[in-house]
Amino acid sequence: MKRYLRVLKLFWTAALAAELEYRVNFLIAALSSLGGLAGSLFSLFLFYRTGYTFQNWSWEQALIVLGVFTVLQGFSATFLAPNLNRIVRHIQQGTLDFVLLKPISSQFWLSAHILSPWGLPDLLFGCVIILYAGSHLSLPVSAYLVSLVPIACGFLILYSLWFMLGAMSIWFVKIYNVTEVLRGLLEAGRFPMAAYPTAYRFFFTFIVPVAFLTTVPSEVILGRGEWIWTLGAGLLALFLFWASNAFWKFALRFYTSASS
Repeated sequence: MKRYLRVLKLFWTAALAAELEYRVNFLIAALSSLGGLAGSLFSLFLFYRTGYTFQNWSWEQALIVLGVFTVLQGFSATFLAPNLNRIVRHIQQGTLDFVLLKPISSQFWLSAHILSPWGLPDLLFGCVIILYAGSHLSLPVSAYLVSLVPIACGFLILYSLWFMLGAMSIWFVKIYNVTEVLRGLLEAGRFPMAAYPTAYRFFFTFIVPVAFLTTVPSEVILGRGEWIWTLGAGLLALFLFWASNAFWKFALRFYTSASS
């Protein structure tokens, strides 16, 4: 574990040094994040402006969901997209050979080699929204601390799904379109699951687990989350993480290296 932490420090130090050569990009990323957040707030406002509310979700409570969704976007932009979108490139160019030859887990290398600071504004704005809504709801500090567990599970679920899709590029090189479909489905997480009809709730809970990414953590923050859903989020996260590792090992059996 210490060896992996040292390697991770070297990875991220080098990545930040390379990215910060273009510091104006951070300002552009912040403005882009602010524009996206304004659009999300406006979309949510359209529902609530006439007094309509999602079932058992007030305006401030719905803001909690939007804040968690924004944090999830920041996590994706900072850690997932810079790394996992490159799997296709490694396979196309044959550079995956060099990754497999390194004395370290290839999944770890592919998942953590790059760190992009351009997702940090989303992480910051998401936290601000959660704290703003929480202050109006008079939520205790313990509510935020307890919610870290389901939020971490949401991160792991999203990573595992994204990595498995990236691994499929060993068979289907143009897998990028599928990751965009996943991004589109995850957009449903910006609203509470109560906003959708029953059939959609089932789909976004048991088929594409969007509910475990935003709604379940939000309910924990609000102090009304059921332990069975939190336990389900943890078990799902662990299962998908194991599945991603097993699927990667299975996929490598079909990988034809550039030298063979």
